[in-house]
Amino acid sequence: MSNVVGPDTAPDRNLKFEKLVDQYQKPVLHMCYLYLCDKTLAEDAVQDTFLKVYQNLDTYRHESSEKTWIMRIAINTCYNINHSGWFRFFNHGVTPEMMPDEAVQTDEDDEELTIAITKLPIKLREVILLHYYQGLKVNEVADALGIAQSSVSGRLKRGRERLKCLLEGRELDE
Repeated sequence: MSNVVGPDTAPDRNLKFEKLVDQYQKPVLHMCYLYLCDKTLAEDAVQDTFLKVYQNLDTYRHESSEKTWIMRIAINTCYNINHSGWFRFFNHGVTPEMMPDEAVQTDEDDEELTIAITKLPIKLREVILLHYYQGLKVNEVADALGIAQSSVSGRLKRGRERLKCLLEGRELDE
């Protein structure tokens, strides 16, 4: 006779959630900060992300990795913040001093790259962040953003080209 598996018990659910927070809180904060270019908004986005993770823990279908699932929630949360009415009036200029401690790079070249990434258009920025900073494969980035793998590859290529222009001090061709 096999054991019947029911919904997660509260202690198991809470323990699983705590493990997810411990494992992904810093990467999500880093990605949210680079997406939103504001420490307070990034921290709010991380809280909202993990609130949504907790609320939907029972509905997670394991069709993608936990990291991909959480990053998709974080990207959607940042997207919602980014498209709120007041956000368009926000100053998006970023300096290393403005970054949360968890997002600060120690190397000067890394700081320059991080600032250049924040200057990319959002569609290019999000694929760069997910692929290079979060270590997701192209197919996982596509799943996280709900777009085709070919779109991810194209955006990565354009993102690298624009970053190269920014880092070399050349003007971007729009």
